[in-house]
Amino acid sequence: MKSAKGRVPQIIEDLRKEYPAAECALNHKNPLELLIATMLSAQCTDVRVNMVTPDLFKRYTSASDFADASQADLETMIRSTGFFRNKAKNIKAACQRLVTEFQGEVPKTMEELLSLPGVARKTANVVLGTAYGIASGIVVDTHVFRIAHRLGLTRAKTPENVEVDLLKLIPQAEWIDFSHRLIHHGRRVCMARNPQCPRCVVNEVCPKVGVKKAVGSRQ
Repeated sequence: MKSAKGRVPQIIEDLRKEYPAAECALNHKNPLELLIATMLSAQCTDVRVNMVTPDLFKRYTSASDFADASQADLETMIRSTGFFRNKAKNIKAACQRLVTEFQGEVPKTMEELLSLPGVARKTANVVLGTAYGIASGIVVDTHVFRIAHRLGLTRAKTPENVEVDLLKLIPQAEWIDFSHRLIHHGRRVCMARNPQCPRCVVNEVCPKVGVKKAVGSRQ
C-alpha cells in the first residue's frame, strides 16, 4: 500500500464523490449562532444541539443578549447538552468579550477567536471555515480523530497534534471540505463500533489501523 502522502489524493477524490455537498451539521443563520452552537456541541451530539438552539436563538439574538443573560436562565435552556454550567459560563464570558473587544461581532482570525473564553482550535476552525470560508486549519472532532488514525494519516495522541499531521498532508484548498466529509463519513460508515468497511468508498486505500472487526457489504 502507498504511503500516507501517496494515498491522500485518492482519499480526497473518493470522499468528494461520495459527499459532494457535505457541510456543517449545526443549524445556524450567522457566525454568532455558529459559535454558540459549536461551543454547545462539546461532548454532545449535533442532533441534540439542533434541538436546543431554536429556542435559544429566539430568546438571545445578539452577543449583547448573551452577555447580559442570566447565568441560571442560560443553564436551564442548554441543560440537555451536558456540562451546562461550564458551557453557560463560557458562552456568557465569550459574548461579553465580543461586546467589549469586537463590537459585538465574531472575529475572523484564529488569534482573536482563541482569545474568547471556552474557544479552542476546533471551535475556531469551525467558525472560520463554515461562517467565513477561511481555511485556517482542519476541524478535528471525534470522527476526524478516529478516521485519520484508521486511514494511517497520523499516530498523534491529541486532536491538536492530529491537526498538525493532517495540515502537512491535505492541500489547504481542501481543509474545510475534508473535515466536513470525514465527519459525514464517520457518522454513516466509519463508526466507532462496527465500521462498515466493505461498503466504504476508501476501503481499498485504507490500512484500517486499529480496526478489529468490519461488517456490512458494499452496496
